[in-house]
Amino acid sequence: MGVIGRVCRLSALLIKEQTRVLAEHGLDFAGFDVLATLRRSGPPHALTPTQLAKAMLVTPSAVAQRLARLEDAGLLVRAQAQFDRRVIIVTLTDKGQELIDAVLPAHLANEQSLLADFSSEDRQVFESLLRRFLMAQDDLPI
Repeated sequence: MGVIGRVCRLSALLIKEQTRVLAEHGLDFAGFDVLATLRRSGPPHALTPTQLAKAMLVTPSAVAQRLARLEDAGLLVRAQAQFDRRVIIVTLTDKGQELIDAVLPAHLANEQSLLADFSSEDRQVFESLLRRFLMAQDDLPI
């Protein structure tokens, strides 16, 4: 009970802190996830909704909801692929790239702050144990 209880409390704390930092930039975690995934994909920062869903470990319907909000905000565009009009390509706009480039340093600084009391070795052990736990639950693809 002690381990699971602490993990649950930690989860709530981490969500609260990440939500706070992202909200300062007008984003929620779902939107951040889409923008960061597109940014990580490299130029031209474009993926299909299926590729996004796989990279973010969410369902295609969850991606569709996220894309609509971000497109309305001018942070990405959806267009038919030139090679196949049945395929939709999601591309980060300049505004979306500027936002994610502004948010990432704040997000990473927040993560560093949350882990400041732990040495590099502690973090590696922590990451290894968490990875092992998630793999045992069949919840980690890597």
